[in-house]
Amino acid sequence: MSKALITDILVVGGGLGGVAAALAALEAGRDVILVEQYDWLGGQLTSQAVPLDEHPWIEEMGATRRYRRLRDGIRDYYRAHFPLTAAAREHPHLNPGAGTVSKLCSEPRVSVEVIDSMLAPWLSAGHLRLIQPAVAIGADVDGDRVRAIQVRRLTNDEEITISARYVLDATETGELLPLTGTEYATGFESRHETGEPSAPEEAQPDNWQALSVCFAVDYVDGDHTIDRPEQYDKWRAVEPDFWWGPLLGLVSPHPRTLEAAPRAFVPNTDEDPLTIEADQSKDPGDLNLWIYRRIAARKLFTPGFYDSDITLVNWPSIDYFEAPVSDVPADVAASRLHDARQLSLSMLYWLQTEAPRPDGGKGLRGLRLRPDVMGTSDGLAQAPYIRESRRIKALTTVTENDVSMTIRGDAGARQFLDSVGIGMYRIDLHPSTGGDNYIDVPSCPFQIPLGALIPQRMRNLLPANKNIGTTHITNGCYRLHPVEWNIGEAAGALAAICIEDGVEPAQVHEDRSRLEQFQNALVDQGIELSWPEGVVGY
Repeated sequence: MSKALITDILVVGGGLGGVAAALAALEAGRDVILVEQYDWLGGQLTSQAVPLDEHPWIEEMGATRRYRRLRDGIRDYYRAHFPLTAAAREHPHLNPGAGTVSKLCSEPRVSVEVIDSMLAPWLSAGHLRLIQPAVAIGADVDGDRVRAIQVRRLTNDEEITISARYVLDATETGELLPLTGTEYATGFESRHETGEPSAPEEAQPDNWQALSVCFAVDYVDGDHTIDRPEQYDKWRAVEPDFWWGPLLGLVSPHPRTLEAAPRAFVPNTDEDPLTIEADQSKDPGDLNLWIYRRIAARKLFTPGFYDSDITLVNWPSIDYFEAPVSDVPADVAASRLHDARQLSLSMLYWLQTEAPRPDGGKGLRGLRLRPDVMGTSDGLAQAPYIRESRRIKALTTVTENDVSMTIRGDAGARQFLDSVGIGMYRIDLHPSTGGDNYIDVPSCPFQIPLGALIPQRMRNLLPANKNIGTTHITNGCYRLHPVEWNIGEAAGALAAICIEDGVEPAQVHEDRSRLEQFQNALVDQGIELSWPEGVVGY
């Protein structure tokens, strides 16, 4: 069973970058087909279940207008549908989870509702077609142009050939790059190639950042201990050389100092959630794991509405860094993803049976897995949290030397004349499949160069996620929610203007007049191209 479809722009991958790309292209008057693998649109925010991870100035600057619509929509949804306390409802920067990782921590299902509502008008008018759940399985390529992508629905195995004038790869791991023969990099580049001081002497293409399979828990009366995971004994025995003890535990390396960092995990603490300050420039906030990625703070809602806070587990102890799961055979990837899921379940079981309690006992048996919050039967997130993707060989590759605060100092990040957006996050690399510990380097507020979105050879394929022209190192600061969204918007807008003007991305990049015209269009759409003077990184 197969069929064929034609559209202006095909976006494969419905994460934040894919959604943003689709919106930008649709609002520019183009028809779009959006393909997504999982049941929820939104990627790292929803199916991967990671609350927004942002810089401390996000309420005032450093985000696109459409990204602000997403954030405002999440807050408005809570105000419209949840029984908030009067103080929480009136707070201009409502943070429903009062987590310390971000000024806006919320349940993934709310974000799904908001994203769906942003796309709903375009679906209704027929300008957007959504194929979900589905994955790309093949490509029709003529030299340096992609003519069509073959996708397969996961519900009935129907195969669909989609022809498009532009194809945007918004998948989490750059799945279209090998399918289309687009040149790409993986893992760690060498210091000789990039000149980065944190890079190794020789390239390590199989050295990828850890992924994590997240889950949500609350803490209520009763014994909610899960069945003993099949790999519990395996993971209970793992003690990485650089870990300061067992992987399953509450002690792990501090990302910035690499010293032993004991974490606290005490459910349902009595602090006032309205006093929580989420500012990673002052404090990473990860030493109190209950509050760190909390997505529902019970005290912000009418008494008795929530029996407990709900917190999201995305901690060092569930980082899977045994081996890469991309650029390996499908059966190998599936086996390793199964291991990663077993690691997460093993951490939960350890918390329920062995974690130290304040009363001196062991085991938090009231800790309850929340599959309803994840939208799954097993309680784990629908998709693994992917930190690193295949990356295109681009016209411009952003390196550590361009953004590192240690290197750039008071000069700030490199200024790109072809900026199509901005972002900020520390160069934050989790332990990797090559055996590396954290690499955590202070970063300057940076720009997103258009050249990083344009492949060196392919003419109508664009990246729209973490697969742009960064290195293994700079991927660590370009991979978070608002930057991915901005990348997607820029890619969608670029494809739309290329169709409108009958030009190609490389021509926009090369022609100063066309570039300025495109940048002016981005500014009109609410995309910031540079940081104000005086904003200093951390």
